[in-house]
Amino acid sequence: MDIDARTSDRLRHVLASAQRDGRLPSVVAGVTHGGELLWHGAAGTVDGRAEGTAADDDTQYRMGSITKTFVGVCVMRLRDAGALDLTDRFEDHVPGSRIGGASIEQLLSHAAGAQAETAGPWWERTEGGDWDALVASPAEQRFRAGRRFHYSNLGYGALGRLLEVHHQTGWFDVVRTELLEPLGMDRTTPRPAGSAAPGLAVHPFADVLLREPEHDGGAMAPAGQLWTTVRDLARWATFLGGDTGDLLSADTLAEMCEPHHVVDNPGQPWTGAHGLGWQVANVDGVRYAGHGGSMPGFLAGLWVRLSDGTGTVAMANATTSTAMKTLQDDLLAVLDEDAPAAVEPWSASGDAALLELVGTWHWGASTTTAKVVGEHLVLGEPGVGRGSRFARTGDDDWVGLDGYLTGEPLHVVRRADGTVSHIDLASFRYARTPYDPDADIPGGVDGSGWH
Repeated sequence: MDIDARTSDRLRHVLASAQRDGRLPSVVAGVTHGGELLWHGAAGTVDGRAEGTAADDDTQYRMGSITKTFVGVCVMRLRDAGALDLTDRFEDHVPGSRIGGASIEQLLSHAAGAQAETAGPWWERTEGGDWDALVASPAEQRFRAGRRFHYSNLGYGALGRLLEVHHQTGWFDVVRTELLEPLGMDRTTPRPAGSAAPGLAVHPFADVLLREPEHDGGAMAPAGQLWTTVRDLARWATFLGGDTGDLLSADTLAEMCEPHHVVDNPGQPWTGAHGLGWQVANVDGVRYAGHGGSMPGFLAGLWVRLSDGTGTVAMANATTSTAMKTLQDDLLAVLDEDAPAAVEPWSASGDAALLELVGTWHWGASTTTAKVVGEHLVLGEPGVGRGSRFARTGDDDWVGLDGYLTGEPLHVVRRADGTVSHIDLASFRYARTPYDPDADIPGGVDGSGWH
């Protein structure tokens, strides 16, 4: 995918319009695809004055809750290394808190029931203490663990402590050595370093500014501490798009992006959910993953379309604005209109040995069609009813990849002469004719046959 001069001009116009209409002192944004930062831009000045310093691709902004995604990936790396299980209680690894009965998975997906914020002063605007002080504040549960989605900054403070206990070092040291350094994200830091935008609040009824405080969040830092640049954040978007640099398996990344708990707002349709560290959105049937971020003086967003890995990132130094999400939607719309993804040509690359499995099959009196698409055997329409793709696990064995049949086994049963008799799919028998008496139908077939 290439960005030509016309598309670049349109993207810059979208960004400039968002800066003006959203009353953002400064804003940076980028679009990614195929492991690359295709375009990036900046608008406004970091101090919000016409004669101020222009923002650029080396200007740091606070990413807020996007920090949680780095913590989540590091926790999943511990799981993949065998150091913990997602069903483990938090207490098994970090004893002594009132949220210890929740599982690690529940903390990752905001389903632990842990309180949303700290019990003390607003942690986002006050200096943070250590883990012991946070636990003593006290840190409690609002709901039974597993009952519902309840976004919890406290829960990610706890996961940061989990990383510290396992690695015997600070949570940011873990993030830096395991993720930032291997990915070349050397402008992502726990406090502002080098060129950095100040956090600003814009008065709701006048064009004047107020500087927001900046501090070390202590034990709450894993919930929203990190600062970064548009280039570094774009690298993290390409990570989510599949270019993980072998730091995380594709299966684990996919697991993190599955919707574990829907975000339930009464009276509204379910369009959002939370995975393991990543937020998930379902917009008109198109699935996105990413995370939003906000801290006093800053807004940020990172979203990737999971079907093709195309992503958008944006950061601004304003406490509030309605422009950020619209900005990312508009950038993606321009990209889709002007620079659609390349269409891969069809070629005859199938396996002729699988022809014995394609065609019409019957389960009871129902009819379905099997076909081979790429490396998958496909029964019916994936995602519709019990339609699913199947991946091969052996000579005559496959495993389901979609919906009801995800993880379920499909076995091809052969006659003594090696020809295919029937398919056993999770105990359901598929035969070439309805209720084929030679296909070992469970319960047998009435001897009088059809009548």
